[in-house]
Parts: sequence; structure tokens; C-alpha cells
Amino acid sequence: MSRIGRLPVVIPQGVEVTVSPENLVTVKGPKGTLKRQIDKAITVKVENGHVVCTRSSEEKEIKSMHGLYRKLIFNMVEGVTKGFQKGLVVNGVGYRVVKQGNKVVLSIGYSHNIEVAEIEGITLEVPSEKDIVVKGIDNEKVGQVIARKEGKKGTK
Repeated sequence: MSRIGRLPVVIPQGVEVTVSPENLVTVKGPKGTLKRQIDKAITVKVENGHVVCTRSSEEKEIKSMHGLYRKLIFNMVEGVTKGFQKGLVVNGVGYRVVKQGNKVVLSIGYSHNIEVAEIEGITLEVPSEKDIVVKGIDNEKVGQVIARKEGKKGTK
């Protein structure tokens, strides 16, 4: 069995996890709701305050999906309880970042400023003129926003 896949995911107080017959996992918590479609080869059950994932066979592809889906469900539970955040540092002479309403304006050496708007479920914060903090409940979305901006700046 997968070392990660066989571990149960603990459901904290205030979090509700449901699994539909179509293998759609819904996690509701204090910070919001996340949904994910799970492959039919992986069976997801909620029992005794834990989410347990089992696989249908020992094929290599299914074994790799077993650990993946368990970790994705774990991240969903973490996201609706604590949330995720990642930081970026804008590093360069004359570079700066300013928050204007729901968008961040980057002055990073181009002839024009770059404007980045918040997307649904993601908030952008600017604690200083060299730092950006990306927050959200979906770890994949937070990482995607960071990756989209990372080309011109270093990570924090």
C-alpha cells in the first residue's frame, strides 16, 4: 500500500466532509467550501471522524493516484480550516509593489506598470513595497498565482 495513501485524514471539529456516489468529495469548513472529483479507481469513505482512501488494484498508475488523492483531500481539509499563504519578494533597484483596491500594481522596470487583479478565492496583500502575500483556501490556486508571477521576482 502507498505510505501516504493508507494514512487516514483526520476531520477537525467544525469541518464536514461528504462523498457523493459519483466520487465527488465536498469539504465545508469555517473558511469556505472546496470540491474535487476523485477517480473511480479510488474509493473514499468517511468513517469515525476520518477520511479513508482505498484503491481498487495494485496497478502502478492506480497506486500513484492513491497517495495523490489522499494528499489532495488532506489539503482541502487544511484549506477550509487554516488556509494557505505564500509570499513573494520583489527584488531589484527601483522595483516596488502597491495595492490599489482589489489589484496589485507592480513597478518592475518595464515602460508601464503591471496590474494583477485578485481572482475568486485568492487575496493579495502588500505588507511592504517589496513583498506580496498570496492567500486562499485552495492550495493549487495559491500556487498557480505564485507561479504566474514568479518569472520576474524571487520567492519568499
